[in-house]
Amino acid sequence: MVVHQVVVLALNTVIGYDMAIPPQIFAEATGKDGERLYRVRICGLDRSPVRVASGYTMVPDHDASILAEADTVIVPGTKVEGPRRHGVLPPEIGEALATVPAHARLMSICTGAFVLGAAGILDHRPATTHWAYADEFRELYPKVALNENVLFVDDGDVLTSAGLGAGVDLCLHVVRRDHGSEVANRAARFCVVPPWREGGQSQYIDRHVPEHGTDGTAPTRAWALGRLHEPLDLAALAGHARMSVRTFSRRFRAETGMSPGTWLTRQRVERARHLLETTDLSVDGIAERSGLGTGASLRQHMRTALGVSPLAYRKTFRAG
Repeated sequence: MVVHQVVVLALNTVIGYDMAIPPQIFAEATGKDGERLYRVRICGLDRSPVRVASGYTMVPDHDASILAEADTVIVPGTKVEGPRRHGVLPPEIGEALATVPAHARLMSICTGAFVLGAAGILDHRPATTHWAYADEFRELYPKVALNENVLFVDDGDVLTSAGLGAGVDLCLHVVRRDHGSEVANRAARFCVVPPWREGGQSQYIDRHVPEHGTDGTAPTRAWALGRLHEPLDLAALAGHARMSVRTFSRRFRAETGMSPGTWLTRQRVERARHLLETTDLSVDGIAERSGLGTGASLRQHMRTALGVSPLAYRKTFRAG
């Protein structure tokens, strides 16, 4: 089996959390027999120590020569002066990126997007970065279609994410895109992180802090996940949470960034994806088990969410 080669390019001063995400997530993406699906290596421009923003220094095992072997190159968040402050790419970074194979996928986490922006890679493409730096990014790179309101943007061969934890979402999204939800969910479960947050989810979720003696809406969400095949309306969810519909709706949006109805639909589509990948159930059977009702409804939701039909999705991931 050919193992996908991932190279993380750490540039002074690198954001340590961002740099650590890809090795952790991709290392836990394994096949049915436990085989590694990705090999992840971290490099600098050379093998000199790389400063980390949180107050320590990292010595990479590799220099930029391994970029030529990459299937995916990831640029984590960085404070590198030229791209971050002046909109210019230092020659040594440009030379390194020029060695990346034409077939390779490019990704950035957080302010790593500034490097891709300075390289011209994001020109006339949709992209995102940490919301706190959106104004700076837009001023430096006006040709980029920046959207700081989302967790990540998948533009095919170039993917960008918002800050910090959104890098986890992006890496899991890539694993899911490459190998399906079962592999991605297994990696997420080992890393004890949510298996799926859609890229279009807002960066600006105002997390509700539960009042003393309450657990917010989390127990009701867990309860609903076990009953996606059943009719679930707002009144039933609020009743389980022992809240009024108005209070429940307000708290639900504060905790998840979306309405209960939108959340339910997304969970049902996710359940349908899993069933398409792991069972031989008919489209109608999957629609019923996931709570989407009919095959026609499932087809509509799949096309809206993913741009493909259920059978095309199944064929892609069964082949994978």
